[in-house]
Amino acid sequence: MGQLVRHLYRLLIGLACVSMVAAFVIVLLGILARQVTFIDIQGLDAYAGYAIAATLFFALPTALLHGDHIRVTLVLDRLGAKARAVFEWGALIAAQLLSGYLAWYAVRAVWLSYITHDVSPSADATPLWIPQLCMAIGCVAFALAFLDAIVARLRGREWFIAGSGSVAE
Repeated sequence: MGQLVRHLYRLLIGLACVSMVAAFVIVLLGILARQVTFIDIQGLDAYAGYAIAATLFFALPTALLHGDHIRVTLVLDRLGAKARAVFEWGALIAAQLLSGYLAWYAVRAVWLSYITHDVSPSADATPLWIPQLCMAIGCVAFALAFLDAIVARLRGREWFIAGSGSVAE
């Protein structure tokens, strides 16, 4: 299952890259449309926001895997091995619970938007379940990443990939 999850992380980071390029293209198109005053493209700001949000949520699991999220080790570095292990377990379990809670409500928001036919209040009038689906997928994968980290810890192996040293801890 570990390889399957790693393939999922690669797929999501690829989607994050595509979303980031889409956000760039949309913003560039908006700038060009403003320069040529006779062109008015409705809803570009909303689509740029959707693409940026998709980028952020799709990148969550891979960023966690590579230690790119802010992790505070100031306290952990001053603890003994036994106390450190207890705190790390506590942090992993709390993160699993919180990310699971977030994933549950993200999926629920998609479902509610879908069944109520909720649309964006901006000029694009996009059905909200479409951009919310990116958020839900990212949140579910983030919760899965914490579960994967817990399983790795139970098996006695390190889950986080060591960074290049540029990560502020």
